[in-house]
Amino acid sequence: MKRLLHFLLLLLTLLLAACGTAEEPANGDSSASVEDYTVKTTEAEATQGDFIYRLVSEKEEYASGGPVELYAELEYIGDLETIDIFHAASPFYFPMEEKTRNYEIHYAMNEPLITKTLTKGEPLREQYAGSGGYSDQDDDAYIEFTKNIMNKQFLEGYYVVEGYADFYTEPPENGQPNYKLQAEIDFKVVDK
Repeated sequence: MKRLLHFLLLLLTLLLAACGTAEEPANGDSSASVEDYTVKTTEAEATQGDFIYRLVSEKEEYASGGPVELYAELEYIGDLETIDIFHAASPFYFPMEEKTRNYEIHYAMNEPLITKTLTKGEPLREQYAGSGGYSDQDDDAYIEFTKNIMNKQFLEGYYVVEGYADFYTEPPENGQPNYKLQAEIDFKVVDK
């Protein structure tokens, strides 16, 4: 019985190890290089109810030390000519991760209640304007990396943006007033 349990444990361990192999390097793999990654999509779209959310990177690849050109759009496609949406400082969020370093780039936002009126068929567009944050408890490499991102100076790496639009509308008679539309894009920054 003991041998059987050991065999099953060994088999389970081998199966779990096999499941861990992936197209991308493992998280925290310090030997990961930007060349190990392939950009999958620079444009993504999500629809919920009467709204379309788009997330776009203008390029697959950017030069190290400079800014990246990202933007998000929200388009109303419903029956009304206009609709009011309610959100924080912006309806758009641009959190991302740099995969070769396994660093998260947070996207903080002020949270006043703002109202915008969307006109049917006219997308609301907002450019990515930088992000990031750190504490004195983070390691020096992460702090230096984040300071560069906050100054729109992206370092070499493979970045995945898990963007979203978060807002609500006046509660309709029979509908869902809260919206969170998500999309994911990626891009590389390389030394040229």
